[in-house]
Order: sequence, then C-alpha cells, then structure tokens
Amino acid sequence: MAKLLYSGTISTDGFLAGPGGDMSWATEHLGPNPEVDALIDRIGALLVGRRTFGGDDPHRGTDKEGKPFGGGWSGPQFVLTHHAPPASPPGITFVGDLAGAVEAAKAAAGDKYVNVLGASVARQCLDAGLLDEIFVCVAPVMLGDGVRLFDHPGGTRVKLERIGLTELPHVTNMWLRVV
Repeated sequence: MAKLLYSGTISTDGFLAGPGGDMSWATEHLGPNPEVDALIDRIGALLVGRRTFGGDDPHRGTDKEGKPFGGGWSGPQFVLTHHAPPASPPGITFVGDLAGAVEAAKAAAGDKYVNVLGASVARQCLDAGLLDEIFVCVAPVMLGDGVRLFDHPGGTRVKLERIGLTELPHVTNMWLRVV
C-alpha cells in the first residue's frame, strides 16, 4: 500500500518558497543529491496543491521547467483544486476533495510513495492523519518570509521521528516519520 510522503527543499528558517511563491532561491541548491535520485525511483504518483502546480518553478527558463523533479520523474499527477480547468493535460487529474485525491493517488502509486508537493495540501494531509513521512532538503540560506514548510496559525504540535540524516555540501537531508 502506498505511503504519503511530503517532500521539498526548504531554507534554514523553514520556507519552501520566498515571498509571492518565489522559487528562484532554490536553484543553486538543486545540485547532485543521491538520496533524491533514489527517492525518485520510489515515487508512484504525485499529489500536488493547485498553487504548487501552477506556481513558480526553480527550473524557470530552462528545458526542465514544468517537469517534476526537473524532468527526473514522470507519472500520474493528482492536483487538489476546487477550480479544475475544462481540460486536463496528459497525466494530470484534477480532484476536488482531499479524500478522493489521496485515494486516487494511492491507487495509482501501487506500493510506491505518493509524493505530496505543496504546503497547503501537506497541512491538510497532516490534519487528516494521512501523512506518513516527510523528506526535506535544508538549504544553507534564510529567506525571512514566504511559504513555510508547515504553517498552522494558533499552533499545532506534530511529533516526528528522525529516520535519516545526510549532509551534503549544498543541503542537509532529513527524513522523518510522522508518529
């Protein structure tokens, strides 16, 4: 059965994207990462938030733009949105509710991961008790503002267990299990 994994590159102060959803800061931190390369082979489907799907891309202006993991992964994508366009691009399914999106993505992923992309959809998965693991690449930069990895006004404690830690020159990888 597929597990839900939230992944992304974050700044040291916990931001996935800078102000206005800017992802250009991440470009210099996307260097070789054997752990990410190994993870890509273990992903069976993506569950993507609408803002992430249509948002900024750290590969903007290159031939990797608009492709998951810069073109390193291909497969079924499920976009959680209340405003689906009239036609879907090939391989993209727009789903209007979290339960339906998770069910469809898990079915498509088989025994591989459903990789969750987007802070809002990840928070919704956490709130619903659906998220199994988190993988973050922590970049040595502070953005000061933007979209946080996890933001829950009023506060919510989420207990995590570290299951992996790898230091590379351009990022530190942390693999965590949601307890």
